[in-house]
Amino acid sequence: MSPATHLALSVLLGGSFGLGLLGVLSALPRWGALPLDRRIAPYLRDVLPEEVVPAGVLPMVGALPVQGRALGERLRAAFERLLGGGEALALRLAQAGASLTPSAFRGRQLGWSVAGLIIGAVLAVALALSSRPTPPLLLLPILAAATGAVGYDMQLGARAKSRRTRLADELPTTLEFLALCLSAGESLLDALRRVSAIGTGELTGELRQAVLAVHTGSPLADALGETATRLQLPGLSRAVDQIVAALEHGSPLAGVLHSQAADARDEAKRVLIEQAGRKEILMLLPLVFLILPLSVLYAVYPGLFILRLGLG
Repeated sequence: MSPATHLALSVLLGGSFGLGLLGVLSALPRWGALPLDRRIAPYLRDVLPEEVVPAGVLPMVGALPVQGRALGERLRAAFERLLGGGEALALRLAQAGASLTPSAFRGRQLGWSVAGLIIGAVLAVALALSSRPTPPLLLLPILAAATGAVGYDMQLGARAKSRRTRLADELPTTLEFLALCLSAGESLLDALRRVSAIGTGELTGELRQAVLAVHTGSPLADALGETATRLQLPGLSRAVDQIVAALEHGSPLAGVLHSQAADARDEAKRVLIEQAGRKEILMLLPLVFLILPLSVLYAVYPGLFILRLGLG
């Protein structure tokens, strides 16, 4: 075997040994013990306000934990600090309809990255053993790990974009149905309950959560405002603002919902026209790069063939 093959095998075996050693050390009492601030935090709860105490140090049951965070949780926390897991990630998760927390999402993304790292390392060793190794081959595990992390994040973005599109498509019909229920004499809560009970789309599922929040004690305006804030859909935000204003001033809700449904349909038409304008440029690509060259080839090639044979 060549020196590069020995280097690849040594990196793979040394990395596996290092990960196993770190796992064993993290399970030891001295390494796994809680730091001082986390050990004394439950006893300072009556002295200090909860917002001053570091997040996550108060036990949920009331007993002082004796084990610290595992190695996987530490790696997930470090990965979350590296990539960020704040309000932007929580917004994308809500728009995608995922029930994961930002910390859980970063943990799964870390798992995909580690899986990509392992697959890249195995491929690098296999290629090094089967052929002559090259220096760029050592970058294969890093590229595979980055691909796993970025791919999982892009998947979330695609899910959020697709669900936002479905929510925007369902908004006019849902508002019209609510206006019809209000015109029939039902209250706004009864109309929301009826729509959420018989609807099957994404927006009706969000309204079902709002109705559940109202039944658990939240005001109707706050529940609708929380739904609009969580989804960040422009048409839904405008509709919720108009509904809340109508509830505060006593305006007729049916007319407000009819006008918001018309605005949502106009917005959908405008978006459709913009998409058609962008697709028009893409539709020219097959014409310019496929149909036109073939037409020129069919027109010119027979003449060149006849000239080559000397028949012309």
